[in-house]
Amino acid sequence: MDDSTTVVAAVVRELQGGEALVEVTQAGCGRCHESGGCGGRNLARMLCSTPRVYRVANPRGAVVGERVEVGIADGAVRRGANLAYGLPLLGLVGGALVGSWMGGDTAAMLGSLIGLGGAWIVLRRFVRTQVQPTIIERLQ
Repeated sequence: MDDSTTVVAAVVRELQGGEALVEVTQAGCGRCHESGGCGGRNLARMLCSTPRVYRVANPRGAVVGERVEVGIADGAVRRGANLAYGLPLLGLVGGALVGSWMGGDTAAMLGSLIGLGGAWIVLRRFVRTQVQPTIIERLQ
């Protein structure tokens, strides 16, 4: 991967098709003491006592119990969070406005549900293709 990728160490706990459930063995990117570091590792130590298990793409064919490096493009989490909050809101309000314009309160409620459902479908596809972390290297 390139320089704009955050990489963390993990252990594969389970395989599910082309994806793996991995337990992250470190919290944050490890850049806490560098300039521009967010201190996420320090915060995670205080707040997270349970193992952190995530679903990631497994293009390298890692197996259960194997140590791996997992990468995600810098900014992908921020973009995903912005979309996860913003897109459903836009779908809900936009659908309600279109429904109201077409036929009153009942149509506005139906339009808001259709807009919300459409936003959910778009988000599911986006997250799977653009935001999902990936196993980038199998470690020895």
